[in-house]
Amino acid sequence: MKQSVIALVGMPGSGKGTCTDYLAENYNWPVIHFGNMVYEEVQRRGLDNIKDEVFVRQDMRKVEGQAVLAKHASRKADEYFAAGQKVVVLDGLYSWSEYKFLDEKYGEDLTVIAVAAPKKVRRQRVLDRKDSHRTYTLEQLITREVAEIENIEKGGPIAYADYTIVNDSSTDELVKNLEKILALIRT
Repeated sequence: MKQSVIALVGMPGSGKGTCTDYLAENYNWPVIHFGNMVYEEVQRRGLDNIKDEVFVRQDMRKVEGQAVLAKHASRKADEYFAAGQKVVVLDGLYSWSEYKFLDEKYGEDLTVIAVAAPKKVRRQRVLDRKDSHRTYTLEQLITREVAEIENIEKGGPIAYADYTIVNDSSTDELVKNLEKILALIRT
């Protein structure tokens, strides 16, 4: 089997994390979380996870370029490949620049899966999260969504994905649709 990068894209609360958790648990594929790289940088700077996340994400892009997180993620992916791993999953590819960087680097070995859900459903999922570093008020969530769309080109990778899953039902249905895509990727 050749090396493969599977990138999950979507807005907050769409179900990307559920998909990546499933892939890690059921296929033992390593997952590189783009968002965690930002949260690590927020903590490194001694800032507040929620209040300063958007600022730090934008600052990282300003200092190191729009594809900064993809560059960091690709270095981690290459380490996994060097260690013999055949598939690496990227959770949260954010920007068009990141997509272009990964597409240029991995070409046909990159598969992008968009996970989409209605805005109201996504927002409720995020507001219901118990994860302490990702607890948002509705106002903070809307600010994050708008910043991701306007400032980091998030719509491009979602629109240009190889596959799209509409996640407006159960986790079982989401996983069933993900498995259908995995079967297509393997053929």
